[in-house]
Amino acid sequence: MKKIINGFRYDPEKAKVVGSDSYSHSGDCHFWQETLYRTPRAGRFFLVGEGGPMSRYARVVGQNSWAGGSDLTPLNKAVALRWCEEHLWAGDWERFFEAAIQDA
Repeated sequence: MKKIINGFRYDPEKAKVVGSDSYSHSGDCHFWQETLYRTPRAGRFFLVGEGGPMSRYARVVGQNSWAGGSDLTPLNKAVALRWCEEHLWAGDWERFFEAAIQDA
C-alpha cells in the first residue's frame, strides 16, 4: 500500500521499518497489526495498519455490516515517538529519536 498525501509519497517498500505491534490473530474480529515506518530521504514517519471488523481499521460494507480494513497514516515526530513508547521496547526504536530522548 503506498499513498501520496499532501504532496508527499509514502511507500512502505522504500521506507525503513521502525517497529511493529499486533494484537491477536487475523481470524479474530478484534485483530490489528501496525507497522511504523520512516521515509529514507525526508525522515517522515507513517503508520501502516490493518485490522478486523471490530478494530479501528473496520469499514462499513452494508447496513449494520462491518469488515476488516487497512490504512496508511502520516505521523509527526511527536506522535510517532508516543506510538513507539506505547508499542515497542526502547532498544528497538531509540536510534530513530536520539535527539528527542533525555536521560532521567
